Amino acid sequence: MASADARERIIVAAERLIAEHGPEVPLRDIATAAGQRNNSAVQYHFGSRDGLIDAVAEHRIADLEQHRLELLAESEATGTAQDVRALVSALVVPMLTVPYSHGATHYARFLEQVRTHPALAADTNLDRAGRAAVRLIIVRLDRALGQLPSAVRRRRLRVLPTVLFALLADRERGLPRDDPHSASEIVDLIVGMLTAPVSASASR
Repeated sequence: MASADARERIIVAAERLIAEHGPEVPLRDIATAAGQRNNSAVQYHFGSRDGLIDAVAEHRIADLEQHRLELLAESEATGTAQDVRALVSALVVPMLTVPYSHGATHYARFLEQVRTHPALAADTNLDRAGRAAVRLIIVRLDRALGQLPSAVRRRRLRVLPTVLFALLADRERGLPRDDPHSASEIVDLIVGMLTAPVSASASR
């Protein structure tokens, strides 16, 4: 139990310090912030910096996915399962609520800092176990955006995490997390980006 507690303290400290200082923050600083006397505690529990980043990214996934699955079930019941806004809401809304209900303070800023890490990269991340809801959302968005040229659709879905993480991080830095208007505005912005008209030059 003590080892599990130490592991979670390191994850929480890493989320905050990586959010504040970037992914190259010294591992000894993370160990110290987590109350670990041994500077090699991170290596002991996670093996490497990459292993730690992966563990931090995984830390909140199960709760997020559960909420997403509930929202997808609601959209099935209301006949909006293929609606772009409903799909974006299922992706985004849990990220605005679930981590913070579990005590997160730097979750979105961590995501922004490590968005290119393999733990979050779409080409590897979506194939992981425990990502059923995200995979389904992306598949359905691809289908719902079928009016767009396939190359444009792929580019927009690929850039979606970058835009989303930046918007969430800005909100975390400033706007009150309980402001309902900021949540709906983030969904509006993502929907607008995905469905915007395509210029002639961009369609190639």
